[in-house]
Amino acid sequence: MTLEQHDDGLWSKPVAQSFLGLHVGTRMTVVRLPSGGLWVHSPIALTAALEDELRTLGPVAHIVAPNLYHHLYAGPMLETFDEARLHARPKLRTKCAGLRIDADLTEASASEFEGVLEAVHIDGTMLDEVVFVHRPTRTLISADLIENFKSSSHFMTRQYLKVSGIHGKPGVSRLLRPMFRQRKRARAAIDRLLSADFNRIVVSHGAIMEDAGPDAVRDAYGWLPTR
Repeated sequence: MTLEQHDDGLWSKPVAQSFLGLHVGTRMTVVRLPSGGLWVHSPIALTAALEDELRTLGPVAHIVAPNLYHHLYAGPMLETFDEARLHARPKLRTKCAGLRIDADLTEASASEFEGVLEAVHIDGTMLDEVVFVHRPTRTLISADLIENFKSSSHFMTRQYLKVSGIHGKPGVSRLLRPMFRQRKRARAAIDRLLSADFNRIVVSHGAIMEDAGPDAVRDAYGWLPTR
């Protein structure tokens, strides 16, 4: 198995990934929808083994690029699963003009996902991310909302975590916080997310957080001004 199952109809696959020389990794998350189709969040590079496993789980119906940075492998995955629909933030149409985007990813467009995924747009930030709560498993699925590293064997990555204030604890890197240009709007979005019902938090960078719940998000965004 290349995919790890976390709950009924919920899988993920972490892989190594470098960003600006930092070993931060990334993770793809897969949800089986009530119809049996697969919803693929933040796709990773597709191997033959991973392709076979996805096809065994069900037809890939939706591919989701959740923000302006987690789209690198969306195109190649769409070429393989050309029957799927690619959902991405509207600004990605300009950033990646050659990428076939089938639907703008918004809170309202989550209605396409058969009622099991609640979407919250984290407004006011250059990341422009939409996060999702998988209602049947009470799982928050995110890309760059939070990082969660205990440490790293890579020296520069370990230094990054320490400087960022997230070494050994989940949070938002101090180096990424300037991307939150409109903090009141971001705070409003985080507050809406905190009212959602979730327990597990799937992150793209670091370890999945079991039994974390809204408190982990509340603590990670304590630096945002309250309204």
